[in-house]
Amino acid sequence: MNIETVANQALKLNVNARAYLAQVLLESLDYEEEVIVSSQWREEIKKRCQEIKNSPEILIDGKSFLSALKEPYL
Repeated sequence: MNIETVANQALKLNVNARAYLAQVLLESLDYEEEVIVSSQWREEIKKRCQEIKNSPEILIDGKSFLSALKEPYL
């Protein structure tokens, strides 16, 4: 699997899952300098990650989300 495939699959995740993945990836980097992330975004990432940890059932796949979003307009 190449990086483009991984990125395309990751972009299909819902916003909470992408935020969690972003946090995990950022934390995995071994930088000597601090990665610049605004404090507001860092807090939002922490909040979303905590929501996922507390209630993993809130995660839905992209196809289900799009179907639910389109349903009222069909």
